[in-house]
Formats: sequence, structure tokens, C-alpha cells
Amino acid sequence: MTTDQIILFTLFGAVFALLLWGKWRYDLVAFTALMVGVVLGAVPVEDAFSGFGHPATLIVALVLVVSAGLVRSGAVYLITRTLVDSTRSLGAHIAIMGGIGGVLSAFMNNVAALALLMPVDIQTARKAGRLPGLSLMPLSFATILGGMVTLIGTPPNIIIATIREQSLGEPFAMFDFAPVGAVTAVAGLAFVALIGWRLIPEQHEAQAGETDRETAQYIAELTVPEGSKQIGRKVRELYEDGDKAEVAILGLVRGGKRMFGTAREKTIEAGDALVLEATPDALDEFRAALSLDFSDAKREEMIRADAEGLTVIEVVVPINARVAGKSCQSLGLAWRHRTVVLGISRRGRRITKQVRKTVVEPGDILLLLAPADQAEDVANWLGALPLADRGLAVTNDSKTWLAIGLFAGAVALASFGLIYLPIALGLVVVGYVLTRVMPLSELYDHIEWPVVVLLGSMIPLGSALESSGGTELIAGALVGLTEGLPAWMILTVLMVVTMTLSDVLNNTATAIVAAPIGIDMAQRLGVSPDPFLMAVAVAASCAFLTPIGHKNNTLILGPGGYGFGDYWRMGLPLEILVVAVSIPAILVFWPL
Repeated sequence: MTTDQIILFTLFGAVFALLLWGKWRYDLVAFTALMVGVVLGAVPVEDAFSGFGHPATLIVALVLVVSAGLVRSGAVYLITRTLVDSTRSLGAHIAIMGGIGGVLSAFMNNVAALALLMPVDIQTARKAGRLPGLSLMPLSFATILGGMVTLIGTPPNIIIATIREQSLGEPFAMFDFAPVGAVTAVAGLAFVALIGWRLIPEQHEAQAGETDRETAQYIAELTVPEGSKQIGRKVRELYEDGDKAEVAILGLVRGGKRMFGTAREKTIEAGDALVLEATPDALDEFRAALSLDFSDAKREEMIRADAEGLTVIEVVVPINARVAGKSCQSLGLAWRHRTVVLGISRRGRRITKQVRKTVVEPGDILLLLAPADQAEDVANWLGALPLADRGLAVTNDSKTWLAIGLFAGAVALASFGLIYLPIALGLVVVGYVLTRVMPLSELYDHIEWPVVVLLGSMIPLGSALESSGGTELIAGALVGLTEGLPAWMILTVLMVVTMTLSDVLNNTATAIVAAPIGIDMAQRLGVSPDPFLMAVAVAASCAFLTPIGHKNNTLILGPGGYGFGDYWRMGLPLEILVVAVSIPAILVFWPL
């Protein structure tokens, strides 16, 4: 081995040892290893920061922004209302979400499929009172498995089809991957849904249910606008929608008069206000689902027009606050600070007046809709104390189909090779900002920067290992190791080694390195190269041991609250299963 190879193998070993130990955060460990590699000359100086502009890094950052835009537009609520039920058991939820993810990722890029479903899964976890870490990893693995079924489902399949055309004169077609990919995906999805999720580390389960423990229940009002589909329905007919969003419908306000017990059988009219009890997120979901207005619809429309972005803040009222003993309407909160009071939480006591006319008492918690750049000033002017920021946002449900259309169009163009995926996602982000689906002020808040640093640091190290001949060294050792073995055993060894490389390197890079090795091995044995290429395709995609082998695993690292060493617990038995199922399938559908 050369000096550079020794240095790089040592660095990779040290990085994985430190990441599995978990004492230092993964981004610091990876960036330190990159700097050491540069100082020791194993990584060229000009390539030191190339990973931060790499497509894999950009895709991860852009997908997180796109996911946030889909949440802000109400697209996620639309999916959760139609497909997902938070009352299901965790196993049933994982099976259904995994199935949806697997099917979607077969016909669209699996990164895009996860981008669409990840916020849905997080919202469902919130409503069910559990941490998203219990279901995000199974969802990520399911979308990776589904991507193996078609040519466009995952980048390694496209690369291998291209290499086949260059080497053998004809590429793989759209569904050539389906027989092996589908059998492997179904077996993998069954494992993930029945057994795999139970192997996720217990520390995530121990924290479940704490996410909403401190969330206040507010008394709030939502107004029925002109032309609403709810007009003509009885109030009791909305109870099912309220249950889905975890909102209690307490009564109705008509002409300034509140009706509680008598409201159940009232027919809803334009201008009526529903009196609700809900958390902020549930209130927003219910409003978006039924296309209702906030209680102060005219003022809310005014601040939407004036402000670049709106935010929802929670403030607690101390004894000496300006607002204590007064109503928000009497203070002129709306015209002075372009802020609307959405709800009041008062230690479980019922509020009997309209929310904006209710006299605020010390100890109340106010839920306010304010311009994003003035939220702190509003709290200070009221003399109230902001609660911890929980990332509350206002769903802009008028732009739901616009957000879905931009995303679907970009994915379709990228899936059929008409536009490069990072460019397609970048155009979606630009579209979201220009159409105000995503406020410009929040654009960078949704990117998991430690994950970006991890990828940006590891990619140059992986490239240096390849350019220094480290991967060729592995290939030569592989050929020597398998000499004299039956063809099916050589196929199995190739698959295991490729899968191991994919857990360390980017799966795209692994496919580029391993596919020519597979063709060369097949030619030496005098057998068809197609089963070897299929083995590489499956193995390059199935990177389940680490968060850096596949972009989907990297995407869930931050939102799921995972450690670097959490993936192998479910990933290792899944990789063993993939090998056990796919090798016989390859030999049946692509005989030697």
C-alpha cells in the first residue's frame, strides 16, 4: 500500500470508531478527519471543500427546504388526512407508510419520495405522541428498497444501465430491474414493518410522548368565509374532522352571540365563528383542512399583504404586562403592530367572550399571529414573555396545489432525465420563495447544517480513497480471494463487498467503481455479466449501516435524532436478508 492509502484507511477507521463511540458530534469528527487528511497530503488542497458543492450534499439541503415548503403549504396535511391515521399502532403505521414509500420511490427518485413523506411521518408522530425517530428510519429504508424496482428509482440503476451500454452495447430497460428488485423490496419491507422497527435503540422510545407534553391547549375561533364548503352543514357534522385534527369544537359565535350547548344542531352560515379548543398545530391543521379563516380575517389578510412572512408565537402574560387587565382589541394590537390574537390558554378555564374581546389575565398564554420580523417587538410591547420557540408556522393552504404541482413537475422532469435532480429541486425552492410558499427569512432555518458538514467532509475523503487506488486495491484483493470458487459464491462475495463499500462511500460512487469490477469478474469466469451487474445494482442501493451511504439515511439523521451508530441495529439484519433473497432471485431471473 502507498502512504496515501495507509493514511486514508487509517482515517476512515478512526472516523468510524469515533462515530460509533458517540462522544463527539458526527460533523466535528468528519470535518477534523478531512482537515487531517489535507494536512497530511492524502486529500488534495484543491479538493478539500469539493464535498460542500457535491450534488449529494446539495440534494440533502434542498430536500429539507422543499419538505418544509410542503408543510407550510398544507400539502402534508392533505396527505395525512387521506392516507394516515395517527390512532393506528406503530407497526401498522410503518407498514402503510413503508408500502406507500416503496411504491412512490419505484416511479420517482427515492430521495424525492422521502422528501414528500418525511414531513407526513413527522406530523403523524406528533399527533400520536411519539418521537419521529421510531418511524423515520423504517420509512427511509422502505424508500431505498422501493427505488431498486425501476431504472429511474435510484441513481445506481441509471449508472449501471449506462455502464452496460458502454461495455456491452445495450443498456438495461426501464423494468429490467423489476423482477429482482421487487422480490428483494417486498422481503425487505416485510422485515422493516414486522421486525426491523423494534430494533431501533430504546433511548428514542424512552423519550416518546414528550414532544407535546408542554404544549398548551388554547380557546380559539375560526371564521367561516363566504363561499365555504362548510356552509349549510350542521356543527355536529364537523366533529369527525375535529377528531382527526385533535380539535374540540366547543360552540358557535353568530352576530356576536356565543352558543355552546345549543350549537350542535345549528346550520353553519357565512360569517359564523367556530369556538375551538386545540393546540397551535392542531388548530392550524383544522383550519387548513376546512379552509376556514382566522377569527380576525380582514386584519389577517392585511398583514399577509404587508409582511414577507407570518409566524405564530406563544407568550405568557406576567402581572405587570401592558396587556394584563385589557383585551387585545382595546389595545389596538391589530392596527398598532399588525398582529392578530388567535387563541388564549387559561389553565383549563372556559372563555365566554370572543377571543379578541376577552380581557387578558396574568398567567394567560396568548397565541399570536405576527409578521415574522416583528414577533419579538410585539411581545416586548405587550410586556409578555415569549415561550420557547417550537417552530410554529402558519399553513398557507391557498397554495397547497401550487406547492404540490411545482414539486411533482420537478420530480417528473428529473425522473425522466430531462433535468438534473439538484437543479430540479433548486428550481422548486426558487418557486416556493417567489410564490411565498416559503418565506425568504426562513429559507435557511430548515437545513440541518451538521448533516451538511458531515457529507461535505466525507465525500472528499471517499474521492481521495478512490483516486489513490484504494478501491482498486480492494477489487484486486476480491478477485484473488474468489479464485476457484463457484460462480454463485463469487456473486455473493461481490455483493457483500459492494454493499460494504456503499455503506462507507456514496452509493453513486460505489456503483461506478463496482460495476466494471463485476463485468471483469464475469468475463474471467466466462459467464453472463448481467447477474453481476444486477448484484452490484442491489448492493450499491442497499446501504443501511450508516447515515452517509445513502442520501435518504442522511436526510433523517437530524429530524430523527439518531446517532451514527443507530443505523446498523436494523440495517445489518436487513442487509443480510437482502443478500439471502436477492442472490437466488438473480440466479433465477438472470441465469449465469
